[in-house]
Amino acid sequence: MENDSISFCNVDDAWWKLAIQPFVAGIVGYITNVVALKMMFYPLEFWGVKIKTFHEQPFGIIGWQGVLPCKMRKIAGRSVDLILERLLNVQEVFERLEPERFGEVMDRGLLLLVDKVIQETAEEYAPMVWNSLPQTVKDEIVVKASMESNSLFLQKFMKAMQENIYKVLDIRHMAVEACCANKAIMNNIFLEVGAKEFVFIEHSGFYFGFLFGLVQVTVYCFEPAVWVLPVFGFMVGWLTNWLALKVIFRPLEPTKVLGFTMHGIFLRRQQEVAETFSRVNCRQILHTKAIWDTILTGRLKRNFFNLLRAHSLAFTNDLLGGMRIFAIASLGAQNLNDMREAIAQKIIDGLPGIIDQSYEYTTEALDIENTLRERMAALSSSEFEGVLHPAFEEDEILLIIVGGALGALAGTLQLLLLF
Repeated sequence: MENDSISFCNVDDAWWKLAIQPFVAGIVGYITNVVALKMMFYPLEFWGVKIKTFHEQPFGIIGWQGVLPCKMRKIAGRSVDLILERLLNVQEVFERLEPERFGEVMDRGLLLLVDKVIQETAEEYAPMVWNSLPQTVKDEIVVKASMESNSLFLQKFMKAMQENIYKVLDIRHMAVEACCANKAIMNNIFLEVGAKEFVFIEHSGFYFGFLFGLVQVTVYCFEPAVWVLPVFGFMVGWLTNWLALKVIFRPLEPTKVLGFTMHGIFLRRQQEVAETFSRVNCRQILHTKAIWDTILTGRLKRNFFNLLRAHSLAFTNDLLGGMRIFAIASLGAQNLNDMREAIAQKIIDGLPGIIDQSYEYTTEALDIENTLRERMAALSSSEFEGVLHPAFEEDEILLIIVGGALGALAGTLQLLLLF
């Protein structure tokens, strides 16, 4: 019997060993919750040892990578799908751009580009004629060509982009790849959106742990066996994690219990979370520069440049109208066609370099941040839950088990130190 239980009632200081158990359980609950949260997000990259076979293929892994970074592509994909399915219609958003206004904000940049293109092309194909012209005549040719062509070119091009936006912009691929390339982006979104819930998880670990500690003391008084502290340590670690996760997202809808309205802590903050989620997403992922960079360099860039080429050739025909006086006199048909192709290509190469002049207007017109905020605030509770819950659902049971294991370890240490 002596091997199966611990005698403590005949020890002078036995009372304090019982009294501190709820507090120790609270500390264990707090620590396990904090560790579980950290393990969700960190480390960003795998930390540990990968054991390989003779064929250099992974055989076993000893280590850890944060649940969110480890499943980044899957979780980011689910989050972006939520945005695109429930909150953001790309076609609708891009239709907010006014081609006339877009042409106005880009006019100065295009004027400088046309000036450069005309001078370079003229010096290449008709240097003697071009260099013999007075500067005032050269300037007049550039200004006239720009006035006749700039606004119409950009208007037509923007309308064509709006009609073919899904052919030139894959916003899902853009967002997912951005998250995978920089895992801290998605981490930051979840950490900021769920900041208050994460603090609750940490603090609730102590409160729930303390309550379980009271039960532990009661059981220990009747059954002072060696297994009590480790077992209850495991239960504290397990249940505090499990309860904290449940009260954040459950119940989905406001429910009356004994006169009190119960509702998931995260779900109660829908208006506040909608503001934070939209702001952080638009600053980290869905900003205008990222959108244009994706159009210009992403996997659908060929479609964009094919579209730009078609409009650039039409634009070039208008430009040659302003240069026709010396072009016809100096060039044959073949050279004139070559010059037309050269001008179009220079415009294609030069336009991406001035597109940043449209950023401010594009951001204002698309109004993505307000669109996300308003539509997220209007989601049902079940739809809104999907904003943050995916990060927890991935390997949620593993995090709870880790909490239990840490609790069991803490209970064993408590047994050895106190008794």
